[in-house]
Amino acid sequence: MGLSGPESETLKQRRTEITSRGLPKQKRIEGVKQVIVVASGKGGVGKSTTAVNLALALATNSKAVGLLDADVYGPSVPKMMNLKGNPELSQRSLMRPLLNYGIACMSMGFLVEESTPVVWRGLMVMSAIEKLLRQVDWGQLDYLVIDMPPGTGDVQLSISQNIPISGAIIVSTPQDIALIDAHKGAEMFRKVHVPVLGLVQNMSVFQCPKCKHKTHIFGDDGARKLAQTLDLDVLGDIPLHLNIREASDTGQPIVFSQPESDVAKAYLKIAAEVVRRLPLPLE
Repeated sequence: MGLSGPESETLKQRRTEITSRGLPKQKRIEGVKQVIVVASGKGGVGKSTTAVNLALALATNSKAVGLLDADVYGPSVPKMMNLKGNPELSQRSLMRPLLNYGIACMSMGFLVEESTPVVWRGLMVMSAIEKLLRQVDWGQLDYLVIDMPPGTGDVQLSISQNIPISGAIIVSTPQDIALIDAHKGAEMFRKVHVPVLGLVQNMSVFQCPKCKHKTHIFGDDGARKLAQTLDLDVLGDIPLHLNIREASDTGQPIVFSQPESDVAKAYLKIAAEVVRRLPLPLE
């Protein structure tokens, strides 16, 4: 039997107060001016490759950039950035990021063996994320790019509620099954008051290297249709290209190893669009 009247209103107020007390207060990461998260509704859409190349593209304008791999279960940044080893500790007992290509990187992949699975329950994962956010000496950064795990779970919510995020980028392929989850990802960020800067349409087209014929393997312009539904822009299109995969697998990201290629220029264009949409950084 439901309650009504003043008693019902009082219970609602008490629930609101309890919920409010339980939410963590956002606190900036020391030394970091702006945080950009790269997310996807599902795995396998090229999110980590986008995050790595976005970080490198942002750094081309003489900006100090960091890259945080928040995918505890499947960290990709160490291999893509050609980094191995354990972080050293500063005098304040903070972990120092590993450096390559001018990017400061931190990942759970630096703390566990590459072939060792992370078999943790939610609370342990949250503790690890807290350490990656708060116990790293980032120095002074213009941008910290966070490679989120796929989906809309605890890690995404924890990061969104703990630190102020300047903007989120949603990566998707054009196929319907990926776009359904990308839609959920964008709506999640809106619910936690994180501005969504736009969508990146990955694997948008394949061009045969021999005959140059173009094929839309995963569909044609699906991300643009979703962007219209969400009242967002598509920040750019990344083709399905062999060089992207080879560069990532060898730890030579394409923005670094082939900066004059059309693919690298596509990432650079996306970085420029991201910067244009960011709010002014807090000093």
